[in-house]
Amino acid sequence: MSLPQLPEDEREARRALRRRLLDARATLPQRAAADARIAAALSDLLAGLAAHRLGFYWPIQQEFDARAVVAQWLAAVPGRVAALPVISRPGAPLDFHDWTPATPMTAGHYGIPIPDGTAPVTPDVLLIPCVGFSAGKYRLGYGGGFYDRTLAALHGKPVAIGIGFEACRIDLPPQAHDLPMDWIVSENGAF
Repeated sequence: MSLPQLPEDEREARRALRRRLLDARATLPQRAAADARIAAALSDLLAGLAAHRLGFYWPIQQEFDARAVVAQWLAAVPGRVAALPVISRPGAPLDFHDWTPATPMTAGHYGIPIPDGTAPVTPDVLLIPCVGFSAGKYRLGYGGGFYDRTLAALHGKPVAIGIGFEACRIDLPPQAHDLPMDWIVSENGAF
């Protein structure tokens, strides 16, 4: 799936918005408390979903670090599988590969750690980082379109859970290719 190109002025406006939101996320007051509230809300939400294969992300640029929540989710029920995204080639949907806290990691695209040599997984739930998000559950990512392509390409669409901070809640009119998240989790809870 190729994403449509915005006019240059709209692309620049989105780049400026991303920079502002990333700056806000990097300087959040009481960050540890916000992270703890996100972890609690995410744990409660995951406990209520019939998920067996959970795709999530390795935290970069001050994103919420979901690894502890995912490790607890894995340990709670035998047979659950967690997976991290792998970029197989530019412009393609993300692939997901099996992860546990003991999985050996290697550097992937952009230097982001990825599982080293583990099996592919098709998630039934995806945790997706949000640079920004709207009340309508649309997310603003980093601009590469990886999750848009992935959600559009996966068969049996997974439950999409965007994770972000309230300081990054914005008015965000969706673009034609944008898909809303099923849930957003912030320090104010899950909605």
